[in-house]
Amino acid sequence: MRRRPFVSTRVRTRTESPHLACDHEDMSKRGSGWVALVAAGCALSVMSLAGCGGSQEKQTAAPGGKKAAAPEKKAPLKRVPGIGDRLWDRVPADSRQVVAVYGAGKDSPDSTVALFTKQGSVWKQERTWSAHNGRKGWTPDHHEGDKRSPVGVFTLSDAGGVLPSPGGRLPYTRSASFQAPHYWNKAYWHDFDYVIAIDYNRVKGTSPNDPTRPQGQTKGGSIWLHMDHGSGTSACVSQPEADMRYLLRTLDPAQHPVVVMGDRAELRA
Repeated sequence: MRRRPFVSTRVRTRTESPHLACDHEDMSKRGSGWVALVAAGCALSVMSLAGCGGSQEKQTAAPGGKKAAAPEKKAPLKRVPGIGDRLWDRVPADSRQVVAVYGAGKDSPDSTVALFTKQGSVWKQERTWSAHNGRKGWTPDHHEGDKRSPVGVFTLSDAGGVLPSPGGRLPYTRSASFQAPHYWNKAYWHDFDYVIAIDYNRVKGTSPNDPTRPQGQTKGGSIWLHMDHGSGTSACVSQPEADMRYLLRTLDPAQHPVVVMGDRAELRA
């Protein structure tokens, strides 16, 4: 009597590793697995049914077969991150809005801006975006024409620009006098459509383009948050139009907003 050839019908199962989903991805698909059926040397993959035959809870296996640790919960922010005691001590106690400008490096024109608001005793990060600072970087001792943005903590009390206010609470001065000269590169023509004055060597309560320099002309002035042209500035901090509009609508004098700015190393000191 002839024996029939042996055919393996062993079934192997595998659980896919979890992955981060894009905002538009159907989140209901997360946690699905695949079952591999091997018969007579041929493989067929089919979708397994979630929760079939038991608990729907999924455990993630780490390399080596050990159960992966659950994601660590972030502790509430008791202060704005990345800011050392030297500068944090200069943030007014009544300030509940902080615009933090994190410079990429001492000599870099690239930076990241984040808005934090204080809720009770906790700081919450509301939004973050890319920006530019002085084309030669940062300095704790700014002077006229050095092409570096000043490091420090400064109040934000006045705004203005060529365009009408997009709505907000900061005093706003609309004037054609903000218009960038047209002998400048065309890419810069709209830089001052919206501006927020950084209170460095200026008189609070005046238009951002008021020329008064309490510390003298050599210490520079007219340091603003303004619209971006895609590269470094003379000393200001520039950002996309949408983010300027967001700041103008969000900053509130009653919350005593300030900007804390500098390269990351100086901020941490």
